[in-house]
Amino acid sequence: QVQLVESGGGLVQTGNSLRLSCAASGRAFSSSAMGWFRQGKDRDFVAMISWNGATTDYADSVKGRFTISRDNATNRVYLQMNSLKPDDTAVYYCALKRTFTALDSRNPKAYNYWGQGTQVTVSS
Repeated sequence: QVQLVESGGGLVQTGNSLRLSCAASGRAFSSSAMGWFRQGKDRDFVAMISWNGATTDYADSVKGRFTISRDNATNRVYLQMNSLKPDDTAVYYCALKRTFTALDSRNPKAYNYWGQGTQVTVSS
């Protein structure tokens, strides 16, 4: 069983930065890809990192502003968000990707464990 707990959300002004953290329990973390999503009309892909950090992927809307990273020694994944915009306002979720799936990493259905979410609000 895996539990994911996000933290680091808050209210910031346009142009500022936030760093989200996701703490994972369970052995599956260090061998699993991790993703960040945000809830708009749908649960939208933000970023993904492979199990060893060698591969990352970003939504076009955040590329160049957000950075995903992980620390397998402490079972944490991070999302550094710079140059925040009002359109980034959402609840952000971290998720653990299924071990065996043909689904694309940008598809939320590829993930079987989710955190409770953390609110990010960017004021203009």
